[in-house]
Amino acid sequence: QTGKLNPHYPKICGHKGNVLDIKWDPFNDFVIASCSEDATVKIWDIPMHLLSRNITSPKKELLGHTRRVSLIEWHPTANNILFSSGYDYKIMIWNLDNMDAVISNPVKILDAHRDVVLSMSFNTDGSLLATACRDRKIRLVDPRAGTILQEATYNSHRVNKVLFLGNLKKLLSTGTSQWNNRQIALWDQNDLSVPLLEEDLDGSSGLLFPFYDSDTHMLYIVGKGDGNIRYYEVSPEKPYLDYLMEYRSHLPQKGIGIMPKRGLEVTACEIFRFYKLIPTKSLIEPISMIVPRRSESYQEDIYPLTAGTQPALTAQEWLNGFNKEPVLVSLRPDSGAMNSIPQFLEPQPLKEPAGPSQQQGQGGNVPLEGVEEPRETEDSRKQLKVEESLPNDGQMCLVSGFDIFASPPPKTENELLQMFYRQQEEIHRLRELVNQRDVQIKQLELELRNHCMDTHHY
Repeated sequence: QTGKLNPHYPKICGHKGNVLDIKWDPFNDFVIASCSEDATVKIWDIPMHLLSRNITSPKKELLGHTRRVSLIEWHPTANNILFSSGYDYKIMIWNLDNMDAVISNPVKILDAHRDVVLSMSFNTDGSLLATACRDRKIRLVDPRAGTILQEATYNSHRVNKVLFLGNLKKLLSTGTSQWNNRQIALWDQNDLSVPLLEEDLDGSSGLLFPFYDSDTHMLYIVGKGDGNIRYYEVSPEKPYLDYLMEYRSHLPQKGIGIMPKRGLEVTACEIFRFYKLIPTKSLIEPISMIVPRRSESYQEDIYPLTAGTQPALTAQEWLNGFNKEPVLVSLRPDSGAMNSIPQFLEPQPLKEPAGPSQQQGQGGNVPLEGVEEPRETEDSRKQLKVEESLPNDGQMCLVSGFDIFASPPPKTENELLQMFYRQQEEIHRLRELVNQRDVQIKQLELELRNHCMDTHHY
């Protein structure tokens, strides 16, 4: 949904202090973790029909930090493992498979830092944790043993964010140089004594947020307080980072979010999507990275197998020392392997959470040197496949994967609203399809007319 959000829209308001970080569970679209200045971490269940009233009672409450909690991260392969870091300089590991509603004891406390942890990042299988600390050091930690494997003390680079680059065994950090220029640095995972590469970007003061897409080997550097997004292609050999292009907008972003790969529109060759928070206009603007290809067929080379919604390990298996790579799935529309509803949830009609979103005219058509092109998403982006089939014994309509005729009639107001929204989405989809066909017909007519004129001239 796009448009202005109702100021009385229901909220999650169970914390007693400012919320400092939120993260969606990578294996469950209906679970959010949040941390706050009230020194707690809370886990929230989001109803599948979205919020009809304010939620004040969490599913679980994690009590262990003595000061405000500023950072949380879900484990990338193990189910229900959550990391939290606070101003008590501790990183705590929580096992959410614990049946208690209030968990007071984490399964592990990492007490190796002497200052506030500013950033955390896991490698692909979650066996290593990289941290950036306010003491300007990058640390490589074994999260289960709690030992520091590597430590970088490089005085000319004051680190703010750190990021594992997939399976390349390299780390990327963003920070500032001795002259307060914004800077990125590339590190070898096995040797953090000296960076492989340092590059000054500009003299602005805002943080740099790094995002890495291991499927396309693309690195995105987003600046806070400006409207720039820089793109790099990452390679395992020198020169390591190949600068491609920079997306610029006069509207500065205060924060940035990304869509998981399984939510992208593969039919439009969309390989990455940002959600840009613009406080000056009180809106969220989607920005898509599009590979400019005219073919409507599925592009295997830009959509390799990617991490899905199925965890590779249980929480206890990971705590016992097992490591596994993520369970990979195909993004091909007809593969049937991708399901945005986790298998451990009962399948129900799903509607994506609504957020304040509005299209901006300056958001697109920036060329990426023949490789990619950012452009804004259309107003109504469908996250679920819409299918239609006509069996021999009668007609059946599937709207957003939901059988209208086979389902029982709605009994409550919420069910009726869900049915109405699904029908509206289907009508909108069909209108878009008709408009696309009209455009194709006009193009064919124009080509035919040109062909006839050429033939007559000849």
